Parts: sequence; structure tokens; C-alpha cells
Amino acid sequence: MNSKSYNQAVKDYSDRLFGFILKNLNKDVETAKDIVQNCFESLWNKRADVPSAKAKSYLFQVAHNQIVDVYRKGGRMLYVEEYHENAISNAPATNEHKEIMHKVLLELPTLQRSMVLLKDFEGYSYAEIAQIIDVTEGQVKINLFRARKKLKEIISSTQNKKAL
Repeated sequence: MNSKSYNQAVKDYSDRLFGFILKNLNKDVETAKDIVQNCFESLWNKRADVPSAKAKSYLFQVAHNQIVDVYRKGGRMLYVEEYHENAISNAPATNEHKEIMHKVLLELPTLQRSMVLLKDFEGYSYAEIAQIIDVTEGQVKINLFRARKKLKEIISSTQNKKAL
């Protein structure tokens, strides 16, 4: 990868990478910005080893690993508390649905949440997700099935609570 293709990767993938990280970190903008910067720094350092065609997968793989590190360091409880403090109860229906979906995604384990975001929001194939997260394609399919099943259960229990 040369500097021209690196700059093109920054231009093409920085916004999507930031969005992926931000959704995983419960809207912690500063940490998301730091991780994006670290991802592109890592890509620059490995530019001789990473072909231009694999830059996107490499960036999302580094981002996923750094998100896991954030949660391992105990940051999850802080973000969940911030979410509850900043929740908006009188938002319009569309914003309310987005907030509910965001909240529900946070209830998934980190691995499953990353897979759902990569598949359903970023449009990656099972094989690409397997490469990014470093698991088999079968594990991706199983985890996505379990994640979607759990999402369905959480959403239905939330709707049942609101009906009461």
C-alpha cells in the first residue's frame, strides 16, 4: 500500500469506521475518535504488509480488537450509566426507536454485537466477518443467530412491559 492508497482508505472508510466504533461504545465520541486514529495509525505502520484491497477489513479488525480491549478494561459499566443518565424519554417515535435499538444492542455480548453491526449495518459477508473477528464462518452464523434471537426476546419483553 502506498501513501496515495492509504489516503484513499482514510477518505473511504473513516466515517463508517467511526460509526461502527461509536455504536459499540454507546456514543462515547472521544474514545471512538481515539480508536479511529489508532486504527489508521496501525494501518500506516503495516502499510507494507496490508494490500489496498484488504485495508477495510484490516481497519475493522483493529477496531473490533480495540473495542474488546475497552470493555476488558472495565469501561462498560461507565458507558451504561452514562446512557441511562442521558436517555430522552419524550423523543419523537423515530428517535425513540433508534434509542431502543441502540440500548438493546448494548445488552448483547461484545462479540455478538460486533457481528450484528458488521453484518446488518456495514453489510459484510459471513466470510469477511470471520476474517475480521478471527473466528470460523460457522461461528459467525451461530453467533448471529443467537444474537438475533436474543434481540427479538429483549424487544418483545420491552414491548410487553410498555403494554402493561
